[in-house]
Amino acid sequence: MQILDKAKINLVLSDAALGEEIEKAAGLAAERPRIVTWSGTAEGELGALIEGVSDHFDAAPTRADDPCLLGFTSGTTGLPKATIHYQRDLLVICDCYAREILQASEDDVFIGSPPLAFTFGLGGLVLFPFRVGASAVLLERAGPPDLAKAIGEYRATISFTAPTAYRAILSRLDEYDLSSLRKCVSAGETLPKPTFDAWFEATGIRLMDGIGATEMLHIFIAAKEDEIRPGATGKPVPGYEAKIVDELGKELPRGTPGRLAVRGPIGCRYLADERQRVYVEKGWNVTGDTYVEDEDGYFWFQARNDDMIVSSGYNIAGPEVEAALLSHPAVMETGVVGAPDPERGRVVRAYVVLAEGFEASPVLAKDLQDHVKREARAIQISASDRLRRRAAEDPIGQDAALRPAPSGGGRGAETGRKRVNLNPPIAGETKTSAEGRDHEGLAVVQPEGWRKPKGYANGMAGRGRLVLTGGLIGWDENEVFADGFIPQIEQTLKNVVAVVAAAGGKPEHIARLTWYVKSIATYRASLAELGPVYRRVLGRHYPAMALVEVSDLVEEQALVEIEATAILPD
Repeated sequence: MQILDKAKINLVLSDAALGEEIEKAAGLAAERPRIVTWSGTAEGELGALIEGVSDHFDAAPTRADDPCLLGFTSGTTGLPKATIHYQRDLLVICDCYAREILQASEDDVFIGSPPLAFTFGLGGLVLFPFRVGASAVLLERAGPPDLAKAIGEYRATISFTAPTAYRAILSRLDEYDLSSLRKCVSAGETLPKPTFDAWFEATGIRLMDGIGATEMLHIFIAAKEDEIRPGATGKPVPGYEAKIVDELGKELPRGTPGRLAVRGPIGCRYLADERQRVYVEKGWNVTGDTYVEDEDGYFWFQARNDDMIVSSGYNIAGPEVEAALLSHPAVMETGVVGAPDPERGRVVRAYVVLAEGFEASPVLAKDLQDHVKREARAIQISASDRLRRRAAEDPIGQDAALRPAPSGGGRGAETGRKRVNLNPPIAGETKTSAEGRDHEGLAVVQPEGWRKPKGYANGMAGRGRLVLTGGLIGWDENEVFADGFIPQIEQTLKNVVAVVAAAGGKPEHIARLTWYVKSIATYRASLAELGPVYRRVLGRHYPAMALVEVSDLVEEQALVEIEATAILPD
């Protein structure tokens, strides 16, 4: 009714199968529209109207900036808004995204689940295949099983659907033939990295993430297949610009979370709606998403602006917690919300749909809490067989809120109200860990009752010669700086190993690493790429570590410097 009245619809063309629903909606409209239905290919009133009509017609004379369609938003932030899109806008998304990023051809067969009334579906299932002369499969029922079955039946090559659908298909992958697929586009909601990884491992296809908006018709940040960084949304689509701004619209330094602002050949044009002033600021479209831009220009989603959970003064991104949960084998689907808390204002609460073979219990809830502690931040969890996006019940298990470490100054965490330093000086009562000595003269030490950290040791103790290194970036044999954050990390770690080797040592003699970075956000966003590089250079030796965020480094080109302390056996 709201959409009918807002758009002042006076003619409805509908399949006769939807006649009852159309009649109900039309009866609620302020002015009843005319309804014309068809059945099959040429039956019904529409068939009668076109009977005997010539198949030749002259296209209506239109200008590039004449309105072509009204796209209605989903209404999650209030009444649905009508977005006006011009005739040229339809070609813009075809030539900016479909041609430059998707790179489809006339041999492709498009398929997907989004309705054509959603601009994601309009582009992926109508405009893009029409523009390149390809084929499209339109499904009456497009749930994950229906979509997966149809891919094999119609030999579809390009799929458009949401991350939850890809994940649902994965759970029954052996039932379907997906061998014809060559590209898979994911949008409509956040693409968690565990879903990206699982799909790639199972199919060999890299999910093409993207962010779009009804206001801007289609995707405006994405990446070509060979330029994808797992976990990142991508870079601005050709023709668009993007930046991260604060509440006043001032651009923020790279690595700093803030509001995503975009501009390009298509912008927000609401039909008679004062919310236009909120979405557009000084010519930039402010999407309502919190993002981080890294040093290489990739944009990393954090949360919707209104979904950031502030707990004890810390900003916590719900999608980060969701991604951590999805990496647990018991979790099929999850939704994270902020729940009121008298001491901290809000705490993170997760609702979980369990994978087949798992049952909800306090024991499982505790296991999930512990898993998230290791992966990201601890949360309140309710394990169930249905996903509830809103906090409606008390969670199973106790409150296990672990606050994130403050930026800069080494690694630390707060448990409850007591601060625990995860890298204390080696003194007092310590014991050698179960691993024993990592190498002659060097041993891991683990205080009684402490949990074992992931990716580094709580402490190292050793006897022998002391070797200290400097920042080392750019001081390799070529004296050339690597380009980009991850390449610089690899270069620096190799330089550390080279200095230790020059003193007669090996990577396993390193007792401590101190990382100095210009952006902790960039460091965190790069963890998936950093891990393989670290293991390639240092192996599976994890000394004590500290991470320090700095405003500048000695070498201008440096994004990271790493200092090391090594203990060589006598």
